[in-house]
Amino acid sequence: MHTVLCCFLYFPLSPGLWGLVNNGGISGLLAPNEWLTKQDFVTVLDMNLLGMIEVTLSLLPLVSMARGCVVNMSSVMGRLSFLGGGYFISKYGIEAFSDSLRRELAPFGVKVTVIEPGSFKTNMNDMERLLRQVQEGWDRARPKIKEVYGEKFLASCELTTIGTTVMDCMEHALTACHPHTRYLAGWDAKLFYLPMSYMPTFLADAILTWVLPRPAKAL
Repeated sequence: MHTVLCCFLYFPLSPGLWGLVNNGGISGLLAPNEWLTKQDFVTVLDMNLLGMIEVTLSLLPLVSMARGCVVNMSSVMGRLSFLGGGYFISKYGIEAFSDSLRRELAPFGVKVTVIEPGSFKTNMNDMERLLRQVQEGWDRARPKIKEVYGEKFLASCELTTIGTTVMDCMEHALTACHPHTRYLAGWDAKLFYLPMSYMPTFLADAILTWVLPRPAKAL
């Protein structure tokens, strides 16, 4: 049974479900892909992507009846992937599912919106918990992998969070006659992640390579 946090708003003048907000998930292990197992990916995708799809498909008849709206919580990480693990993949998947759903449901008067928050303080982004997960991935990695990356790489995996809110975006998506297709929440989303996602790949890669820690055995 999937567990996905949802908010249901009922349209007072019509039967059916007026607004469905899919907002929930887990980060899973955020570490280089070589440190992880298939199950690490499956756990995150089952919750963040497949769970959201299951809830959405189950409630679409009610949303269509009311000509309502579906709001899917994605992330700027659905635009720019710079760490391993299932979290980024799940957010790319949410973007793709939302795009196809929006085009399919437009002829029936149903609106589909994506919210792409930047980094914001939640239990999911608790620093101590994230660092424990990185350590867990390191502890499970093969000796050869540890040799390639080195202890300094592990020590450099410090993630930061920035306070912001997505409630205004969510409210507008649910109540506006013409909601945006996508909402960017947070200055980091607008000033860093969005421009980076439109840069030529070689330039974005160069910037991220410069910012992120380098493995000990890197060329």
